[in-house]
Amino acid sequence: MLKTRIYLDNAATTKISDRVFDAMLPYLKEQYGNPSSIYTLGREASIAITNARTKCAELLNAKPAEIYFTSGGSESDNWAIRSVADLMKAKGKNHIITSAFEHHAVLHTLQELEKKGFEVTYLPVYSNGVVKVEDVKAAITDKTALVTIMYANNEIGTVQPIREIGAVCRENGVYFHTDAVQAAPHIHIDVQADNIDLLSISGHKLHAQKGVGLLYCRRGIKLNPLISGGGQERGLRAGTENLAGIIGLAEAMAAANETMDDVNEQHKKFADQIYDAVMKIDRVHFNGDREHCIPSTVNFSFEGVEGESLLLQLDLQGIAASSGSACTSGSLDPSHVLLALGLTHEVAHGSLRISMSEYTTQEEIDKLLEVLPGIISKLRAMSPLWERIVKENK
Repeated sequence: MLKTRIYLDNAATTKISDRVFDAMLPYLKEQYGNPSSIYTLGREASIAITNARTKCAELLNAKPAEIYFTSGGSESDNWAIRSVADLMKAKGKNHIITSAFEHHAVLHTLQELEKKGFEVTYLPVYSNGVVKVEDVKAAITDKTALVTIMYANNEIGTVQPIREIGAVCRENGVYFHTDAVQAAPHIHIDVQADNIDLLSISGHKLHAQKGVGLLYCRRGIKLNPLISGGGQERGLRAGTENLAGIIGLAEAMAAANETMDDVNEQHKKFADQIYDAVMKIDRVHFNGDREHCIPSTVNFSFEGVEGESLLLQLDLQGIAASSGSACTSGSLDPSHVLLALGLTHEVAHGSLRISMSEYTTQEEIDKLLEVLPGIISKLRAMSPLWERIVKENK
């Protein structure tokens, strides 16, 4: 069996970088103390977490007291949304605004809140996958408690007008949360300039380990206690801290900030090359917006092709990619993101997401573009759907 050697699914997860691993290693082997202990090993661990919190805050233009370490993006999304919902419901506000193609960590949380009496407005994202600021403004009422719009989409990479949406929320006295899990490796985020009240980040999307993330919560916004049993995270999230993971997250955020511009430039070159080559294939759709996007992610749909079969054929060539978000890769349902763009179920089923990292090379892109057209032709030759499409378009 051919071992995967080309990894193009970095929107699903990334490998730990050498820099992050080296930063974490001492806290796994030598400096492993419990940060709550008063002896030297424990105090050193506590100081390390304080330093990591300060580093993360500075990179986001936040205050250290506004940073809460979590297990990842899904936990951060849940914590932020549920806390604001409870806070504002007590003040008679039970309306939340979001987009139709948020991550399920947001959508499923909102669906649960709907069962508890909340009203949720799901804004359209149109064919290019971008929310319109005027739609947000028009949807706000005197009952609106929260707007939650992702910074960059996890499947098609489109970047939303976060700063402008945040400004509308500030003008109307509405809290604004953004899931920045996909944006953090690719965009210089400034929570002050972007008018963000709450923000979620996950470490494993930016070359840190799985199981660590953070929630930024602007001072003055009350978070609900998430886990009881100890005084960690200012008494809101009990449990001995993931010391090495927190160190790694801070290092990964710093590394991304330092290399981001050069990496984005390289990704833009690769993305343009992929787009120009793939769009030559018959009856292919580009999903997203080529201007308002993170350059690391491109998404296409091929008529007459099943996404699962496409991924398996690529895997046989040693290439790992995706046909949708990682959290739903085991589902036979088409991506809710692609359906939100207006694609039919048949077209949405034939999607391919290619997502790059700083480790992606020109040789890997060349290999992908060498084998992809042949795979599409092979799958279409076996597809009754493609035969029907050809007949209908003669």
